[in-house]
Amino acid sequence: MPRLLLFGQAREAAGTSHDEVEGGSVAEVVAAACARYGERFSEVVPICRVWVNGEPVPEEHMLCEGDEVALLPPVSGG
Repeated sequence: MPRLLLFGQAREAAGTSHDEVEGGSVAEVVAAACARYGERFSEVVPICRVWVNGEPVPEEHMLCEGDEVALLPPVSGG
């Protein structure tokens, strides 16, 4: 099962920094996480970049057992 890593606004909306979420593709994992964490989390997802095992990937990217899917919202600062 893929491990979902959450950062910034995504972590705050979900109330956790990581979870294990079933899915065969990035899109399936993100959809399952949206169903699990609700509306506030779902509103953050469109602004996030998605990386798998430290590399940016498209949502149709297929996952393997043990992959880490990271949702990275934009970072502001100076």
